[in-house]
Amino acid sequence: MKIDFVSDVSCPWCAIGLHALEQAMDRVAPAIQPTLHFHPFELNPQMAPEGEDVVEHLGRKYRIDAQQIAANTEAIRQRGLGVGFTFGQGMRRRIYNTFDAHRLLHWAGLVDAGKQRALKHALFKAYFTDGLSPGDHAVLRQAAADAGLDADAAQRILDGDTYAAEVREAESFWHAQGINSVPAIVINERHLISGGQPAELFERALRHIAAEGDTA
Repeated sequence: MKIDFVSDVSCPWCAIGLHALEQAMDRVAPAIQPTLHFHPFELNPQMAPEGEDVVEHLGRKYRIDAQQIAANTEAIRQRGLGVGFTFGQGMRRRIYNTFDAHRLLHWAGLVDAGKQRALKHALFKAYFTDGLSPGDHAVLRQAAADAGLDADAAQRILDGDTYAAEVREAESFWHAQGINSVPAIVINERHLISGGQPAELFERALRHIAAEGDTA
């Protein structure tokens, strides 16, 4: 079974969705052992390198006030706790450009699927738990090292435009498939689950698709 996970590292529901999906994968193992592949999606592709204040950004984008943003943030934090992920209180103060993070994730996928997954987790932690910028090359280099990747090789990628074309091509592909919001979880290239769903929903889907004998 193949699972394509389309997401952005600055998307809180993507962090929740990944952890819930992983819980579901643990529950169905060893009978079902999916392979997990990560693909890029930028929520804010035009974001400047210095980023933008998160309250200003979310208020303008969703037309909600600071009180609503605070309530939504707490709801997300509680959902995170439910799947074992910590959203640091008050740590996510800015929205950043994530293109370079996606270039590193693409490279990691070529190196080792397990290390790509570890890098995804490291990037979620850096941004949501620790409040660091996923556009900062020092942060990205450290995340690569934490994931067991070659930090010097990561730095060489960040210093140039390696894998920029590949990331843009992948983003265009998923947009063409109708993916306009994330997380988007595509199972065996035909079954779409959208959003940060509970582990129970992912588990039912995995078991049902496996029982149907559906293969990619």
